[in-house]
Amino acid sequence: MQVQFTAVFRKVPEGYIAFIEELPGANTQGAALDEARANLKEAVALVLEANRILAEEDLQGAEVIREAFSLVA
Repeated sequence: MQVQFTAVFRKVPEGYIAFIEELPGANTQGAALDEARANLKEAVALVLEANRILAEEDLQGAEVIREAFSLVA
């Protein structure tokens, strides 16, 4: 299964800014479109990792249930 997001690239004088519409905080820039795409992949991975760490810290010591979650779009 593959979840898909919407990447938005906007041309600016310095190159491109990029973000994922469905994932706040996943934004970046690049001098060229290919660079912006590569940077965006890294930004998404970092946002997801940071969100997981923050959730784990917030729930530390709490009784929780964790389970896999699948989304079919």
